[in-house]
Amino acid sequence: MNYIIYMAYYDKNTFYEELKMRVLTGKAALRGLVFALALFACAGPDAFAGGGGEAASAGGVVEFKYPEWVYYDLVYLAEDLGYFKDAKVRPKYVGKIAAGQMIPSLVSGDLDVANRHTPLVVAAVASGADIKIFAAGSKSTRENPHMKYFVRSDSPIKSIKDFTGKTLGINSFGACSEYVTKKYCQDNGVDSSSIKMSTAPDSEQEAPLLRGDTDVAIIHPLASGRASANKKDFRLLFSDWDIDGGLSGMCPYSVSGKFLKEHPDAVRELTAILSRAAEWNNAHREEARALMAKRFGFKIEEAEMFEFYPNQITPLENIHYWLERLEAEKKLTPGQVKPQDVYTNELNPANKA
Repeated sequence: MNYIIYMAYYDKNTFYEELKMRVLTGKAALRGLVFALALFACAGPDAFAGGGGEAASAGGVVEFKYPEWVYYDLVYLAEDLGYFKDAKVRPKYVGKIAAGQMIPSLVSGDLDVANRHTPLVVAAVASGADIKIFAAGSKSTRENPHMKYFVRSDSPIKSIKDFTGKTLGINSFGACSEYVTKKYCQDNGVDSSSIKMSTAPDSEQEAPLLRGDTDVAIIHPLASGRASANKKDFRLLFSDWDIDGGLSGMCPYSVSGKFLKEHPDAVRELTAILSRAAEWNNAHREEARALMAKRFGFKIEEAEMFEFYPNQITPLENIHYWLERLEAEKKLTPGQVKPQDVYTNELNPANKA
């Protein structure tokens, strides 16, 4: 039998170096397994934040481990709207986790659910991770795109053709900011290998741009609203919508395979709650934006929003886009990962298929 041990760590060069899989066989595997069990026994249950065991529950309520970060997120919105109050599932916040660490944390069990971009999930699945997209999350539209590209107001950069040799600020490697930009460079005859990328949270992208540490900042809602409102210092170049009409912009919710197997009804109810919050968000945009601005201490005029797929059914075409993109980037071999390996709509109450 093979025992698979996942090693998750941060490396600035690429997401694929954040998640490495070591397969041990024979006696080495047995020694590794015994050693791992000994570590757990000695360290006690609190040493590993959610690394195993049953999900926390109180009075029959299943809690899913979830991160805290400055992002326009349906889980936060649903909580502010009171949708978890009488539910049998609710978030248990485990503190701040960097964007680049969320999928590795989902794989390791430190998170049960995460809201991160599709290519990160694909990369983890390709490495053998047991995680799956279960809800579509946000979608990119012309009015409310997934991400925006900003430069300083006095920057000579006018278009993607001026990106050669420049430094871009992104929130993590291996996701939309990196690969959508590289594709746009290719389509416009720009050598993407000449571009440098520097990571920082979305809410902290403006400072390095103003200092000149970066030439372009790629920012997501709600933090993108602050740069949009500051026309004195910043100028909007374009958005992901301008690049591909929103095809790359779906940012879904994923769940660990362990949590999904143990709590399918909780995932089903969570999907319904996310769908309910998505419809409310899309129908009450100013109120939704105000809730998120209040939650994170933003001025309402400096907070931008996402639109969300109303029933949270994951569209196949968006999954196909990222499989093809990662194959083109030589991160996957053709057919290595299939759509059904990456996502499921089976636990979505709106799924009629």
